[in-house]
Amino acid sequence: MQSARSADHVTGDRPNTPSGAFGTSADSPSRPVVPGSAVVVVDDRLGDVIPAAAVPALRRAAAVYVAPGLSAATVEALDEPPAPAVEALLDQAAREPIVLVAPDLKSTQAQALREAGAALLGSHPPVGVELLDAVTVMDRLRSPGGCPWDAQQDHDSLRRYLVEETYELLDAIDQRDRPSLREELGDVLLQVLFHARIAAEDAADPFGVDEVAADLVGKLVSRHPHVFTEVESVHDAESQQLRWDELKQREKQRESIVDGVATGQPAAALAAKLVQRAERAGVPRELVSVGESPGAVLFDLVARARLAGDDPEDDLRTAALAFAGRVRDAEAAARNDGQDPHALGSEQWSRYWSTAVGE
Repeated sequence: MQSARSADHVTGDRPNTPSGAFGTSADSPSRPVVPGSAVVVVDDRLGDVIPAAAVPALRRAAAVYVAPGLSAATVEALDEPPAPAVEALLDQAAREPIVLVAPDLKSTQAQALREAGAALLGSHPPVGVELLDAVTVMDRLRSPGGCPWDAQQDHDSLRRYLVEETYELLDAIDQRDRPSLREELGDVLLQVLFHARIAAEDAADPFGVDEVAADLVGKLVSRHPHVFTEVESVHDAESQQLRWDELKQREKQRESIVDGVATGQPAAALAAKLVQRAERAGVPRELVSVGESPGAVLFDLVARARLAGDDPEDDLRTAALAFAGRVRDAEAAARNDGQDPHALGSEQWSRYWSTAVGE
């Protein structure tokens, strides 16, 4: 199996120990273990995988034991007896090499062997291993005996939470708030795990988080042939975007250049996306107009901004936030003048607005 959950988790005060063999204890008692004795730390989350560094020790060991805390599946796969009491374990380790397979160093047997000089063997967990815990927690919440609220949700009931969490993530990005960014990314990830878990329960067409991840990997690889295959390299972001769109069109076999545009997105973003598709397909700029109604005028404004290389949704959001800031500044100016912002008339609003914007 792969190793424990982090280098610090396995090695205590030895965070810089290289992957593989973590070394021996510096503080050995008067009854040291014989060379070859080791504690092998495995991570149940990664399945039945033994660290490569532990294989020689396991082959040479006179006896192999399992420590408390390993999953039933791991114990069954190892097919080794449980570790004896500490004294008996140390007596045997002083005479012949033994190996203790453990999930961590919390058991008294693992601690005693380490203090007696047994090597600590394991491998560092791969990036993303904590996602396995997230999947397990989500499964527990949706399973019998879990959370009643979570168990009642479906794709439709979660729609508003996905939208809310997405906008909260955008707020964290706008505010350059890294702690909030980390938290909100987790909240968006929860929505992905939640929807995937619900999809896995569908009787007619089930799929789970593994299928979602596999589809994503396949998509990323197929749309980046310049990275994953021996083809002509793409040297700039614009060329890559064009190639991405070409490959996407080919994959989806769409009849129209505007097929696949999510119509549920905010109106400014929707208009900008449609204009972007038209522009890349070669539609002349003078044709990017839809009439003279108020909505058409707004569409034309969005189109001009997008064709100029701007992001209308971000531009409008920035302008809206600037307006909100001016409102707050005017309210603050009124309060400083002893006025109640909720009771201002139009003339007072104009006066404090001018003060707020520095006119």
